[in-house]
Amino acid sequence: MLWRRWGPYVSERSWGTVREDYSPNGAAWDFLSHDAARSKAYRWGEDGMAAICDRYQLLVFGLALWNGKDPILKERVFGLTPSEGNHGEDVKDYYFYLDSTPTHSYMKYLYKYPQARYPFEWLLDENRRRGGQGFEFELLDTGIFEENRYFDVFVEYGKASAEDMCVRIEAINRGPDSAPLHILPQLWFRNIWGWSDRRGATPVISDGPTAEGTISLLADDAKAERLKNLPFDYELGKRYLYAQADGKALFTDNETNAQRLFGIPSAYRYFKDAFHSAVVNGEQDAVNPNRSGTKACLHYEYLVPAGGSVVLRLRLTPEMLNSPLEDVDKIINQRRAEADEFYAVIHPPKATEDEKRVQRQAFAGLLWSKQIYLFDVNEWFDGDNPKYPPPGSRQLIRNKHWRHLNSMRVLSMPDKWEYPWFAAWDLAFHTVPFALIDPEFAKEQLFLMLFEQFQHPSGQIPAYEWEFSDLNPPVHAWAVWRVYNMDKTRAGKGDREFLEKCFHKLLINFAWWVNKVDSAGNNVFEGGFLGLDNITVIDRSEKLPGGAVLEQSDATGWMGMFCLNLMRIALELAKENKAYESLALKFFEHYIYIGAAMKNMGGRKYSLWDEDDGFFYDVLRFPDGSFNKFRVRSLVGIVPLYAAETLKLDDIETFQEFKTNFLWFVKNRKQLTDSCCHYIERKRQYELTIVDEGQMRRMLIRLLGSEEFLSNYGVRSLSKYHGEHPFVFGNSEVHYDPAESNNKIKGGNSNWRGPIWFPTTFLIIESLRTLGAGYGDDFKLAIPGDPRGEQNLLEIAGEIANRMISIFTRGADGRRPVYGGTAKFQEDPYWKDLILFYEFYHGDNGAGLGASHQTGWSALVAALIEDWRR
Repeated sequence: MLWRRWGPYVSERSWGTVREDYSPNGAAWDFLSHDAARSKAYRWGEDGMAAICDRYQLLVFGLALWNGKDPILKERVFGLTPSEGNHGEDVKDYYFYLDSTPTHSYMKYLYKYPQARYPFEWLLDENRRRGGQGFEFELLDTGIFEENRYFDVFVEYGKASAEDMCVRIEAINRGPDSAPLHILPQLWFRNIWGWSDRRGATPVISDGPTAEGTISLLADDAKAERLKNLPFDYELGKRYLYAQADGKALFTDNETNAQRLFGIPSAYRYFKDAFHSAVVNGEQDAVNPNRSGTKACLHYEYLVPAGGSVVLRLRLTPEMLNSPLEDVDKIINQRRAEADEFYAVIHPPKATEDEKRVQRQAFAGLLWSKQIYLFDVNEWFDGDNPKYPPPGSRQLIRNKHWRHLNSMRVLSMPDKWEYPWFAAWDLAFHTVPFALIDPEFAKEQLFLMLFEQFQHPSGQIPAYEWEFSDLNPPVHAWAVWRVYNMDKTRAGKGDREFLEKCFHKLLINFAWWVNKVDSAGNNVFEGGFLGLDNITVIDRSEKLPGGAVLEQSDATGWMGMFCLNLMRIALELAKENKAYESLALKFFEHYIYIGAAMKNMGGRKYSLWDEDDGFFYDVLRFPDGSFNKFRVRSLVGIVPLYAAETLKLDDIETFQEFKTNFLWFVKNRKQLTDSCCHYIERKRQYELTIVDEGQMRRMLIRLLGSEEFLSNYGVRSLSKYHGEHPFVFGNSEVHYDPAESNNKIKGGNSNWRGPIWFPTTFLIIESLRTLGAGYGDDFKLAIPGDPRGEQNLLEIAGEIANRMISIFTRGADGRRPVYGGTAKFQEDPYWKDLILFYEFYHGDNGAGLGASHQTGWSALVAALIEDWRR
């Protein structure tokens, strides 16, 4: 764990987040802007470019740049919000996570920095003019990269030891003319001293010792305020930042510039934005002439020749060294070589070189997107200083039932710009590719969501920062079971302690789901939006008028899957403790009740299954017994396929209590089990599927139809059928939109009406693998247009996986579908092998859409490469 003490645990955006929102109306984006961010000290965590910090983010090192033309220092990446005309929150810079090992012994990052003035106003004005319609206006569209007039700024880290970090920054001028570049490596302490009535003692950064050919900074927290939320005393001790001697040290304090932001005098003299004022505006009195403070930088100024580069070497270490920079290159080269050796073992043998490149960058994105998540909800509600309490309206806006949530954990984020906060179902999917490279971290992440300081006493798992009480799909049990088996396969032995402690907490979570979202007690679930935003015709997050209830195929399907996951975990635990057999039986029977209810609904006039269409639909039920079936063919109706398991009689032979009662239930409750527990006598096994073979075939014919769900790049979230046949309900309609949707039922990221999403398609592939292993060649289908004819379900799963992988790899035409028609990414030698992992993908052409650095669940492509190239 010592080697993980330092890592890239710094957000790329703390401005505009819920934690930093002190507004009376909860409009976080409007309260703290990008423009204000350079002047406002953060309360709950720092942000920066290519930044690293210690485990509890006392000390941060990050990169700042200036091209001599920008109106501000480039200290953090820039982006827009839905209210500014974007489809969603979206970064408007180009940066890439190129490499990292699980311990962060080696890391590599690239930022493409334009040499012309950054067009902040143009990006904002043009996107506002477009109003969220059509394509967004991106930085490449401004022409700022024409003639390659930009710098490729590479940042490499290599650890000489767990606490000793070597840094190499190389800026390459890709343009035709010499160009100025200022490089400002920054070192600062997070402000933990300024938030209470009694101001705490501060750490200090000052000039450090000189060594051969170097200057240095000394950061010392010996006399500083201590972290109050830990059960032990935590301090860093002295840290030396050594650097080349041709730079100049500048000092200030990590304090808010109240005069600039609020027009009021400040009690302090030097502020967070001092380096901007000194370097960009020439205000030399902005920095501390006494050469000390809580924030410092080393200022280097270069004229970089056309096609040439400058290299800056630094070292952040707890040791006083005589020749600190002498072996920086050697150490970084050694760690890079070790990273190459590590991934050479990780890559599956049948992967192409391009697939290996994609897989490695997917891993890099996951690893760079780890972040220290600092948030004490109780303190956030009460306020830091009793003299300045937060507005009373804060108690009513969000998260009022989550005062117990208190985090000082390093968590896996969907990304660190658009989503610099955890999302529970995203995180569950992250752990699958993580388990390939760092199974201990994957297991830790899964348990953290079940830990007392996260999981609600009621059993609910927190959804995401904007509203912890929202409902994400119950995928946690699936992820626990998946990661456990991946770890077991590699280690040769399962981590029973991990599985058992997660299982106990998942039992509470299951009980919460049953009590919360099965309002009628008939095993048909409501559940709300469940992460699928605008997939249906009404907002599923809102309470419906007149006592109406939306009975959801996806919520009910997810719960069927949840039951089977818990059944499997219980059987695994029963190998050493027979007491778990009864729990396995309980979840099998609950699965049966759910599966039967989806097609029977207690003998009422309707069910979620539609026999005429051969598909599952949501049903809007009114108090008087009337109903309206939402005939929208979407992922909502495919989710029931996720509930799939095979029970071989030979495998349960040792579980006598389970087997005896299982067989009794199958025999004596045939009216329930016949529809979702199917015996294959020749194989002496039961297929547990909510649909029978006939129903499954009808669903899969739709799933595999190119004019319905299956595109060349994966499974669409909404059938293409609705392009010509929109579903209309009242004044609303659902229409097929393969890219960003014009309908924003739930915020600015409502894009479930056609695009391909990695997590949902990954689960389809998982289910088909399970069913394919169970049915074998007894169940075959043809994919329309595929010359291979009929294939079994395992082969079909592989075909869908190949289509998902092909989003990122170069096709026969040399182009990567993920970049659509963007010529720079398709043709330029300095761009075409840089992979971005987007939030979702165009339903027809596979182009990346939404958040451009949503590595999180799109990193599942690394797991697909492992599964289908091993």
